Amino acid sequence: MEYAKKLVYLSNQWYNDGLKKANIRDLSGAVISLKKSLQYNRDNIASRNLLGLIYYGRGEVAEALVEWIISKNIKSHANIANYYIKKVQESPSELDAIDQAVKKYNQCLVYCQQNGEDLAAIQLKKVIAAHPTFVKAYQLLALLYLQTEQYAKARQMIRKAHRLDSTDEVTLRYMHELTQLHKDKVTQLKSEKSHTVSYSLGNETIIQPVSATLKDNAAILTILNIVIGLIVGAAVVWFLAVPTMKRNMNAKTNKEVITYSEQIAALETEVELLTKEVEGYKATSEQTEAEKQVAQGTQASYEILVTVIEHYHNKSYKRATLVDELLTIKTESLGDTGKATYDKIAKEVFEAECAELYPIAKRSYDAVNYKRALECLERIVLMDEKYHDGEALFMLMDIYRKQNETDKAKAKYARILELFPDTEVANRAKTLMEPEQTTE
Repeated sequence: MEYAKKLVYLSNQWYNDGLKKANIRDLSGAVISLKKSLQYNRDNIASRNLLGLIYYGRGEVAEALVEWIISKNIKSHANIANYYIKKVQESPSELDAIDQAVKKYNQCLVYCQQNGEDLAAIQLKKVIAAHPTFVKAYQLLALLYLQTEQYAKARQMIRKAHRLDSTDEVTLRYMHELTQLHKDKVTQLKSEKSHTVSYSLGNETIIQPVSATLKDNAAILTILNIVIGLIVGAAVVWFLAVPTMKRNMNAKTNKEVITYSEQIAALETEVELLTKEVEGYKATSEQTEAEKQVAQGTQASYEILVTVIEHYHNKSYKRATLVDELLTIKTESLGDTGKATYDKIAKEVFEAECAELYPIAKRSYDAVNYKRALECLERIVLMDEKYHDGEALFMLMDIYRKQNETDKAKAKYARILELFPDTEVANRAKTLMEPEQTTE
């Protein structure tokens, strides 16, 4: 018991940490904390609902729905996940637009793999317009702008991604890269500015290269040198000043070459990392689509099961409605807990419905009212093929035979032989379907 309490305490502690991070838009950090919370207590409804909200805030709607549906399955009543799911379902057109945006994003990854960056950029703009909170789309578009040296547009995309998730590692890496590029550009502009000089002449500002100023200064120096001596001035200028200036310029040039070489090496490394990341996106796009389809199938099954549970506990719903809903559920998509819940409800509902329909079917069959008998028997067989030791299946086969629906009759006959071999029902069916062999 102490161990269980400790697990619950740790789960709540990580939930509080995730909540704090979510409040400051640290969505990536919040996801990590909430996943740890669920590791300690998978039934922590608050953690699971908040994790779904964070996924939704990052534009990952399918992942959000999965978390909310699991939460709803754990606790069907007084759960805010019901409200979240309802709000998403109220706008099917918006949900479809988001689904199309995700498909276009995956297509953009394929374009990048095929060196179609221009097509990818055009498609990503449409993705962002349809799905404004899709963080991954902003990041990929920023990366494309970086590769094509459209730094202003890249900075705009990164800022939008940063507003959505302030601590995403990919976003922060791109921001750092843009900052470095900006610093290099500022340094270059200062270097170019240092080679010019400006002065005012009336209402105009004159900008001249430094070399022109040096020439003017040289003329003034020449005049002064005439005063203090042509020989001494020429010696100072040509044998002392000029070599020193050349050495300084050469040293500065060498320093700049080294700096630029280091920057180029760093940029090449960063581009290599970004290229590998794009390749990773491409490799996982197919897996992401497959996982999404599985999640959607699981979502649909759990949605129907949750509706069945609500209707089952609400006595105002007709049993026939529950039967229709139960028959639409694909049980192979359910987990152990969902399958157990389904079996419990189905056993009670199907038994009651079959008990009501079978007498009606039998009377209709005996009265040659095959239309009514078919309606009841087909529904009974869908719920329980073995009902009444195969009598329901036998009558259904016989009606198909009498109405010349041979394929259907043969199919039901095969099921009787499979489910009830060497029984009285099987012998009667064989007498009807294979009279010649029976006679022999």
